[in-house]
Order: sequence, then C-alpha cells, then structure tokens
Amino acid sequence: MTPERFSECLLHIRWTPINIASALQCELSWLEALEAGNEEIPAGLAAWLETLAQAHEALPPPTTYCGKRSKL
Repeated sequence: MTPERFSECLLHIRWTPINIASALQCELSWLEALEAGNEEIPAGLAAWLETLAQAHEALPPPTTYCGKRSKL
C-alpha cells in the first residue's frame, strides 16, 4: 500500500491518524510516519484498511439525515 492510498483509506473510513492510533493502540508518530512514507505499511494493516475502506465506499452514510436538528 502506498502512503497516498493509506491516506485515502483513512478518508473513506473517516478516521484521522489519532482515531486509528486509538483503534490500534499504537503511537501516533508511527502512523504519521506511515502516512508520510517514512515507514513501510505492514501488509496486514494494509489489507485491513483496504477492507474497511471498500466497505465504506460501497455503503456511504444515508443522506436522509443530512441537516437534521433536534426539536428541543
């Protein structure tokens, strides 16, 4: 996985590097290095992110709730 695809996957999943660091329980600096291309993205992580990104691409959020507000 390229650093560009890594960033693209995070966008599709709607995760920031902080979110994925929390999910993986790893250092934010490592994820920033992956995103910058300074570290190689492990194959297992790449496969997992691709799967999540493809699911999010195939199932975007419903638009029927766009602009919803509380009645209170």
